[in-house]
Amino acid sequence: MEKVAVVGAGLVGSLLAIKLAKKGYSVSVFERRPDLRKAEIIAGRSINLALSNRGWKAIEGAGISDEIRSIAIPMTGRMMHSVEGELTYQQYGKEDEAIYSVSRGELNRKLLLGADTYSNVDFYFNHRCLNVELDANELTFHNGETGTEVTHQFDRIFATDGAFSAVRAKMQRTDRFNYSQFYLDHGYKELMIPANADGTHKLDKNALHIWPRGEFMLIALANLDGSFTCTLFFPFEGKSSFSSLKTEADVTTFFNEVFADAVPLMPTLVEDYFNNPTASLVTVRCEPWNYKDQVLMLGDASHAIVPFYGQGMNSGFEDCTVLDEFMERFEGDWEAMFHNYSKTRKPDADAISDLALRNFIEMRDLVADESFLLRKRIEKKIYSKHPEKWIPLYSMVTFSHIRYSEALETGKQQDAIMEEIMAMPNIDEQWDSPEVEAKILSKL
Repeated sequence: MEKVAVVGAGLVGSLLAIKLAKKGYSVSVFERRPDLRKAEIIAGRSINLALSNRGWKAIEGAGISDEIRSIAIPMTGRMMHSVEGELTYQQYGKEDEAIYSVSRGELNRKLLLGADTYSNVDFYFNHRCLNVELDANELTFHNGETGTEVTHQFDRIFATDGAFSAVRAKMQRTDRFNYSQFYLDHGYKELMIPANADGTHKLDKNALHIWPRGEFMLIALANLDGSFTCTLFFPFEGKSSFSSLKTEADVTTFFNEVFADAVPLMPTLVEDYFNNPTASLVTVRCEPWNYKDQVLMLGDASHAIVPFYGQGMNSGFEDCTVLDEFMERFEGDWEAMFHNYSKTRKPDADAISDLALRNFIEMRDLVADESFLLRKRIEKKIYSKHPEKWIPLYSMVTFSHIRYSEALETGKQQDAIMEEIMAMPNIDEQWDSPEVEAKILSKL
């Protein structure tokens, strides 16, 4: 039985372990953190995740969709909160389409438990990767429980150890390896809206709530226990920023001015703000994703992105789906498999990275703009009447399996058409007319 290592037991690593185990490999999974199956899920350190079609496809392929659906809450659209507290709802897709709010910790636990059902999977927790001998396929770890160093050798190594991957750090020293990282000027902090006394939600649980405020925003996603996990995306420096809110009075005054309707829902706002860490947002790009036929990176290790399209986890899960397809196609030719996977998947990772950065502007600013909302209504009408000719970019990314790179290019073409449409005289009065529809169709 061929021996493979998965370095990193996060979301992608846990799912990959299941897929490799199903194919009959002897799988060893290494993780620097303690066993998440036994640990308490700690609030304050994560953004809730939005699971969509690409992620569900990978989960279904692993045979654990029922377990994951039990912890997922459907969100059918965005609920925008204005400064005055007015609500505007924008449906994501068709009536039966939704993204799903899931706790990162609970999802990770479910995936680990799924992998644990296979006798050919072994876990090594509290193991921090110290070194990778690429040509020898050797991994050296520090065992946090015993304080000793241990070295293992494998036939293949899969690196799913995140944006600051130890395996990638070693690959970066190889010839012609390209690498870049880019930090946003914004960071994020987790806050909380608790459940009502009877365990119900204080807001509509089937919407992703957004308080868009131009240079910053607050979002909230529902949890099963009636609470909402909120995330403040905020500049590190500047007039309104993490650096400017120094005291409890600063926080209270700012939130009452900018997120007034949220404040009564957040009794622990001040404590959460000062107790929960402020985290940064990084984009990582690199190539190649493989070292010969021996090492392959997936997920954030190869393409970390910012969270504003809700596709970080979904793209990582899709990595597993695409790898699965390449493993079937190349049937044991690891060199061709790894090389072709890396070359094929890279443009899609770059595309979703670009889209995620662009969507930050849309979420924090444009979703509150009347012109933007009108544009979305026009697109929705064309999509509903002519789905074979027009699929909105968001639907291509979120509710289809069209390659990210193809979705990006189609989206650019649609943007050019909609710029012309929105420039038409009195478009706000005639947007629903046959003339507007005919003009759009003539350009497709």
